[in-house]
Order: sequence, then C-alpha cells, then structure tokens
Amino acid sequence: MGEVPIGVLCLETAFTKIPGHIRNPVTFGFPVIYQVVSGATPERVVTQGDPALLEPFIKAAKDLTAQGAAAITTGCGFLVLFQRELAAAVNVPVYTSSLIQLPMVAAMLRPGQQVGLLVAKKEALTGAHLAAVGAAGLPVKVAGMAGQPEFREVILEGRRTSLDVARLRGEVLAEAGRLAGPDLGAVVIECTDLVPFAPDIQELLQVPVFDIVTLTRMVHESLTRKAVKTNVC
Repeated sequence: MGEVPIGVLCLETAFTKIPGHIRNPVTFGFPVIYQVVSGATPERVVTQGDPALLEPFIKAAKDLTAQGAAAITTGCGFLVLFQRELAAAVNVPVYTSSLIQLPMVAAMLRPGQQVGLLVAKKEALTGAHLAAVGAAGLPVKVAGMAGQPEFREVILEGRRTSLDVARLRGEVLAEAGRLAGPDLGAVVIECTDLVPFAPDIQELLQVPVFDIVTLTRMVHESLTRKAVKTNVC
C-alpha cells in the first residue's frame, strides 16, 4: 500500500512534546500528519468542552483527509465529545480519544476488577465523555493531573513552554499511584501528554497500560496488513 499516514488533530499548545508523545514524530515508525486547530486551547477543550470548537475540528479533519490521512485521531482525549460528529464528517476511521478503548479493556477483566483512568482533569470528566464511547456504567477508577503544578502550569495553563520532564514524571507517578489496589485490572491513559510515562506507570502498577499511542499503532496496522508467508508441505 505504500506510505499510510495517520492524521492528528492538535490543540493549540506550545510546550515541548517529548519522545513518546503523539505529537513527536519519532514516536512512530510510520508517517503522521499534524493539523493544529486554532483556538483549541486546553481550557476550551478540557475544562469547558466548548461546542463552538466542533466546526473548526470538522474542517481540520477534512483538511487532513485531503492531505492523505488514512485515519484520524486527536491530541486530547477530552475531544471524545466530538467522536460521533467527527466520524460522520469524513470517510476515514476516526478515533478521537484513547477512551474509545474502555469497553474493550473492561471486557478483558475478571468480575470485580476496575479500569484505572489517568486523565488531565478529573473534575472535567463527565458521564457524557464516557457515554460517547459506550463506556457509561463501566467500573472505572479515576485520577487526574490538574492539581500537580508542573502539569497545570505548563500543559493546562500554558504559562511556560519549557517542560521539566523529571518533575512531570514524578507528578504522573504520584497520581498514577492513586489508582493502585487489588481491584485494578488495567489502566487507560486519557491524556496524550502523559503517554511518554506509560512504561513508568506500568512498572509502578504492574497492569496493562493502554493509551493513544498503542491505539494509533493498532489502527495503523489494521490499515497496512501484510500477508504472512508460509511454507506448506
């Protein structure tokens, strides 16, 4: 099939995107096309869930398909609120959020286990976000990053563009630790900015960890299937 790029709808942020982040091209071994949506700040997307952003995101999604994107995702899991409308607007697969994996992950677990959710802002996560992907009523345990100063100042509020990676890693592990417990069966990282620390989270919690990068790799592989060569006797 040749090169099969994935399109990423991005928020308007300026901080450094480190390797492992969906907006750092070295994260993937295949082409990725980025499209920043003007005015889509973390405040408007995460805290406000601003419906006025839907049309700009639809336009950007159409732009990505015109550039050859074979599937489209986003740089913020809270955009799951636009999942249905964005999927209807273009003729390629759209997965707006890692949260779309929640029903699948929950189905993998034994009765009584929970899926841990690590999100940008716990208070902003509503039933509507979960219902958008058919995850309403699933057993989840949520931890959020908004109370952590490096995450809040750099990522949510944009006060600085330089990121103290070591400090942020400590904050991520402190919040991920709140998910620990005998009933934890897996973790889904909602916030794309936390994905570079997924190996650290897994080492801490010792459970499967799902995120937007694992999902993007799976989607890309579904678009680039290759025949397996077999030797038949």
